[in-house]
Amino acid sequence: MRKKTRQIKLGGVKIGGGAPVSIQSMINTDTKDISAAVKQIGGLSKAGCEIIRVAIKDKECASAIKSIKKKISIPLEADIHFDYRLALIAAESGADGIRLNPGNITNPKHVKAVISACSRMKIPIRIGANSGSLTGKYKSSGTSNKVSGMVKSVMDYLKLFERERFFNVMISLKSSDVQTTISAYRKIALLCDYPLHLGVTATGQGEEAIIKSAIGIGTLLSEGIGDTIRVSLTGDPKQEITVARHILQALSLRRFYHDIISCPTCGRCQVDLEKIVQQFKDQLTTYNLQLTTGKLLTIAIMGCEVNGPGEAKDADIGIAFGRDSGILFKKGKIIKKVKAKDTVKELLNALF
Repeated sequence: MRKKTRQIKLGGVKIGGGAPVSIQSMINTDTKDISAAVKQIGGLSKAGCEIIRVAIKDKECASAIKSIKKKISIPLEADIHFDYRLALIAAESGADGIRLNPGNITNPKHVKAVISACSRMKIPIRIGANSGSLTGKYKSSGTSNKVSGMVKSVMDYLKLFERERFFNVMISLKSSDVQTTISAYRKIALLCDYPLHLGVTATGQGEEAIIKSAIGIGTLLSEGIGDTIRVSLTGDPKQEITVARHILQALSLRRFYHDIISCPTCGRCQVDLEKIVQQFKDQLTTYNLQLTTGKLLTIAIMGCEVNGPGEAKDADIGIAFGRDSGILFKKGKIIKKVKAKDTVKELLNALF
C-alpha cells in the first residue's frame, strides 16, 4: 500500500496523492544549446520520460528555458545550485518547477525570494538534498549520521517554506550509497506528507549502476514510499527511462511492456531457449502487439514440462519445450504441439 502524500502538479503531471509514479530524467547537453536540448528532450519524451530536468549553470541557461519550452511537450524542471538568482530567471522563463539544493543555497532571504517567485508563478519547488552537498552542522561521516544530516537539513529547510505558507513542495534525499538513501527516505516518510522524488545518485555505469538503482528505488517503492523517480546512470539518459519502466513494471505499479517470462534453464532443457526468447522479443517489437491486441500480455517461454503450463498457467499464452518441439498453451490449456524452429511464428500467430 502506497503512503498517502499531498498532491502537486509539475506542468501537466500530477505527483503524489495516489497519482501514478512518474518517470523523470535529465538531459546531458548544455541547456543554452537550445537545438541540442530540444532534440534530446524529444528523444527522451518518445522513450517514455514524463518530466525532464535541465542544469542551470548561468543566466543564459536560465533564459533558454523560454525557447526550449516552446518546442517540447513534457514538463521542465530547472536544476539550481549556488546562485538563487538563476531560480528567479528560470521561473520567469517558464520552468514548470524549480529544484533547490539545501546544501548550497542557504541564505534565508535568498530562499524566500525563490519561494515568492514560485508562489507567483504557481510552480512547485523540489527540496533536493544530496549527502555529498551537506555542509556545516549537517555534514558528518557514517551511514546513520549521514541519514540524520540529510533529513535534518531538509526538515530545517522546509520550515522556511511553511513559514511562508508555501506547500507546493516535493522532497528528495539522495546518496550514492544505497543503504543511506533507503534509510533517509524511510525516515523522512515518517516525518512529513510531501511527495517524494526517489533516486540513488551517482550510481555509475552499466550493470552495477542499474542494480544499485533497482535495489534502492525498488525497495522504497515496495514499501509504498515514493511518488516520482529518476534512475541516475552514466551515459545515454534514454537507458534511465528503460530501467525506470522495468522497475515500475516489476513492482506492478505501472505496465509498459508485454511481460515475457522464461525459465533460467537447467539440464532438462533440450532447446536453445536463450536464442528462441531473443528472437521472439525482436519479433514482438516489430509487430507492436500492444496496438494490435489492445492490451499488454503475459507470454511464457519455458524450457521444459516442469516449468510449462503448471508454473506458467496464468500466462495469456506460452510454450513449454521437450526435445526439438514444444506444447503451445493458453491460460494453462494445451492448444497444440509445435516444432522448436517454428516457435516464434506459432506464438505470434496465436496472439492474433
